[in-house]
Amino acid sequence: HCGFSGQNTPRCCRAAGLLWPLFAACLWAAVVGYKPVVIVHGLFDSSADFRNLLRFINQSHPGTNVTVIDLFDRSASLQPMWKQVEGFKAAIYPIMQNAAGGVHFICYSQGGLICRGILSTLSDHNVQSFISLSSPQAGQYGDTDYLKYLFPQFVKSNLYHLCYTAIGQRISICNYWNDPHHRDLYVNSSDYLALLNSERANPNSTEWKKNFLKIQKLVLIGGPDDGVITPWQSSQFGFYDNNETVVEMQQQDVFLRDIFGLKTLAARGDLILCSVPGIQHVYWHSNETVFHTCMEKWLV
Repeated sequence: HCGFSGQNTPRCCRAAGLLWPLFAACLWAAVVGYKPVVIVHGLFDSSADFRNLLRFINQSHPGTNVTVIDLFDRSASLQPMWKQVEGFKAAIYPIMQNAAGGVHFICYSQGGLICRGILSTLSDHNVQSFISLSSPQAGQYGDTDYLKYLFPQFVKSNLYHLCYTAIGQRISICNYWNDPHHRDLYVNSSDYLALLNSERANPNSTEWKKNFLKIQKLVLIGGPDDGVITPWQSSQFGFYDNNETVVEMQQQDVFLRDIFGLKTLAARGDLILCSVPGIQHVYWHSNETVFHTCMEKWLV
């Protein structure tokens, strides 16, 4: 019992006074509560690669429950996109069910497309902020180190010979390979991105759009020095026309026709573009400036 005042305040009371701010902070986290954060990794990554991002989140929002989904690591990330969507969905669903106020997604690189698949096909998701961290949302078309490593006998101009076949579509990167010079082949062969974008007839498109629009915010992060996502504007739904000139998101057919909800999100004020120069692809999730500039405020 702390009934004294002045110099004779018992030590226990002084200690309690020091602990109050900590207790208040814990109470804030418990009552107001930061929503749980789910992180989905990219091509050739594993959950261990995200320790810096975990630290940034815990420093800025103490007490946040953060889960980096440990599935399809390293070479397993080459498995077909729909298979990964189902696997990640099964792992994430219980986290959603235990979060009455909803969850936030941070989805990096290829993971950003996996998260779109989850958000489109899961009718009762409760994702508030969907943060897409340098993800090839409009597809990929570039001669990168990844390409040389995976397909040493191919360059970007001829990879369509492999990607737009039944065998090719069993490799994740081919599911979103978007060759601007072979548009018809892409539309007819892409089992993943062309369906997500309803560029190919998709009987579920209305339902998928409704599901996707349940998110509160879509945050699209990317930058001109990425070096892997090609064109880099794909991270913000821009892409090449058939002359390899970049057409920005606002001029893209999927935006203008509001095919899966981008225009609706923009009209709602819930579509945020965050471009940061000087960041190479592998550093997006470990750069503190990127976190504070583009992510922190959307994780409350």
